[in-house]
Amino acid sequence: MQILRAAAHRTMPWKNGGGSTTEIAVAPDGAGLDDFDWRISMAVVAADGPFSAFPGVDRTLAVLQGNGLVLHGLPGGPVRLERGAAPFAFPADAAVSATLPDGPITDLNVMTRRGRFRSRVRRIAGSATLDAGTAIAFVLADTPCRAAVDVTAPLDLARHDALRLDRAAGLPVTIAGGSAWLIELLPDQ
Repeated sequence: MQILRAAAHRTMPWKNGGGSTTEIAVAPDGAGLDDFDWRISMAVVAADGPFSAFPGVDRTLAVLQGNGLVLHGLPGGPVRLERGAAPFAFPADAAVSATLPDGPITDLNVMTRRGRFRSRVRRIAGSATLDAGTAIAFVLADTPCRAAVDVTAPLDLARHDALRLDRAAGLPVTIAGGSAWLIELLPDQ
């Protein structure tokens, strides 16, 4: 188990230069935007525009703050994502753009390289059990909370702190006093 404090997250430019992203974790360690197996980040989207393209990668997006955004360029027409809605998964190599009908947002962005990893992302306020196939999991505090995993003592997490769990298959996770995002990374076989 490893705590990744929000103050230590790395901020860097978007691949397309249109903004900045805050990287929470990436594998392998030190991987760049073109060679990661998986990557977890947050971004402030302050203006309408295109998403960066990531060939061979799948993306799961959730709104952490703000009133939502609309994704364009996906089969089936525009998709509106709002705070509190279920995360939305789509190919990161699709030519997708976003509009902000109600102002800037902050999003959670989980990307996995096809053939290596896949992800499962869900918001929890209470308890959850990790999937039996989970290799690595993260608890990302949406609000300040206490997180307990398996039988460990609860850990206090500030907003956007993360807790990394390796060999996480089947572990129970409990969140008290707030809410968090549970991000599971599973081998893509």
